[in-house]
Amino acid sequence: MCEFKIIRKSDGSQIMEDIVIVNYTEENEIIFKDILGMAEILKSALILEVNTLNQTLVVMEHPIIKNFISLMTNLNDKNMTKENIETIVTQLTKLKNSL
Repeated sequence: MCEFKIIRKSDGSQIMEDIVIVNYTEENEIIFKDILGMAEILKSALILEVNTLNQTLVVMEHPIIKNFISLMTNLNDKNMTKENIETIVTQLTKLKNSL
Protein backbone atom coordinates (compact mmCIF):
# COMPACT_ATOMS: atom_id res chain seq x y z
CA MET A 1 0.00 0.00 0.00
CA CYS A 2 1.19 3.51 -0.82
CA GLU A 3 1.18 5.86 2.19
CA PHE A 4 1.95 9.49 1.48
CA LYS A 5 3.83 12.18 3.36
CA ILE A 6 2.14 15.55 2.86
CA ILE A 7 4.64 18.34 2.16
CA ARG A 8 3.96 22.08 2.31
CA LYS A 9 5.37 23.78 -0.82
CA SER A 10 6.11 27.11 0.87
CA ASP A 11 8.72 25.75 3.28
CA GLY A 12 9.16 22.06 2.42
CA SER A 13 7.91 20.96 5.83
CA GLN A 14 6.13 17.66 6.29
CA ILE A 15 2.69 18.34 7.74
CA MET A 16 1.20 14.82 7.73
CA GLU A 17 2.25 11.22 7.12
CA ASP A 18 0.81 7.75 6.50
CA ILE A 19 -1.96 9.26 4.33
CA VAL A 20 -3.86 6.79 2.14
CA ILE A 21 -6.94 8.79 1.06
CA VAL A 22 -7.00 12.37 -0.26
CA ASN A 23 -9.99 14.20 -1.69
CA TYR A 24 -11.79 17.53 -1.77
CA THR A 25 -14.88 17.96 0.38
CA GLU A 26 -18.14 19.59 -0.72
CA GLU A 27 -16.76 22.79 0.87
CA ASN A 28 -13.65 22.64 -1.39
CA GLU A 29 -11.31 21.74 1.46
CA ILE A 30 -8.81 18.89 1.17
CA ILE A 31 -9.36 16.00 3.56
CA PHE A 32 -6.49 13.60 4.29
CA LYS A 33 -7.12 10.23 5.93
CA ASP A 34 -4.38 8.09 7.41
CA ILE A 35 -4.16 4.30 7.66
CA LEU A 36 -6.20 4.38 10.88
CA GLY A 37 -9.00 6.42 9.30
CA MET A 38 -8.11 9.59 11.21
CA ALA A 39 -8.80 12.70 9.11
CA GLU A 40 -7.19 16.11 8.87
CA ILE A 41 -8.37 19.01 6.71
CA LEU A 42 -6.59 21.82 4.92
CA LYS A 43 -9.15 24.56 4.42
CA SER A 44 -7.69 26.39 1.42
CA ALA A 45 -5.10 24.33 -0.41
CA LEU A 46 -4.23 22.99 -3.83
CA ILE A 47 -2.52 19.69 -4.66
CA LEU A 48 0.54 20.49 -6.77
CA GLU A 49 2.35 17.16 -7.06
CA VAL A 50 1.72 13.48 -6.35
CA ASN A 51 4.78 11.25 -6.48
CA THR A 52 4.25 7.54 -5.87
CA LEU A 53 7.97 6.75 -6.20
CA ASN A 54 8.96 8.73 -3.10
CA GLN A 55 5.41 8.67 -1.65
CA THR A 56 5.00 12.42 -1.32
CA LEU A 57 2.13 14.76 -2.04
CA VAL A 58 2.93 18.48 -2.23
CA VAL A 59 0.30 21.10 -1.37
CA MET A 60 0.18 24.86 -1.64
CA GLU A 61 -1.90 26.83 0.86
CA HIS A 62 -3.34 30.31 0.39
CA PRO A 63 -6.64 31.89 1.51
CA ILE A 64 -7.74 32.55 -2.09
CA ILE A 65 -7.46 28.90 -3.23
CA LYS A 66 -10.71 27.66 -1.66
CA ASN A 67 -12.81 30.32 -3.42
CA PHE A 68 -10.91 29.78 -6.67
CA ILE A 69 -11.70 26.05 -6.58
CA SER A 70 -15.32 26.91 -5.85
CA LEU A 71 -15.35 29.29 -8.82
CA MET A 72 -13.89 26.65 -11.14
CA THR A 73 -16.27 23.96 -9.86
CA ASN A 74 -19.28 26.21 -10.40
CA LEU A 75 -18.02 27.13 -13.84
CA ASN A 76 -17.57 23.47 -14.75
CA ASP A 77 -21.00 22.53 -13.36
CA LYS A 78 -22.63 25.53 -15.08
CA ASN A 79 -23.70 26.93 -11.69
CA MET A 80 -21.76 30.18 -11.97
CA THR A 81 -23.16 33.24 -10.21
CA LYS A 82 -22.08 36.87 -10.07
CA GLU A 83 -21.40 36.35 -6.37
CA ASN A 84 -18.80 33.66 -7.18
CA ILE A 85 -16.94 36.08 -9.42
CA GLU A 86 -17.31 39.01 -7.03
CA THR A 87 -15.82 36.97 -4.17
CA ILE A 88 -12.65 36.25 -6.17
CA VAL A 89 -12.43 39.81 -7.51
CA THR A 90 -12.67 41.18 -3.95
CA GLN A 91 -9.93 38.86 -2.73
CA LEU A 92 -7.70 39.71 -5.69
CA THR A 93 -8.26 43.43 -5.17
CA LYS A 94 -7.26 43.12 -1.48
CA LEU A 95 -4.20 41.14 -2.50
CA LYS A 96 -3.28 43.71 -5.16
CA ASN A 97 -3.67 46.59 -2.69
CA SER A 98 -1.44 44.84 -0.16
CA LEU A 99 1.49 44.72 -2.61
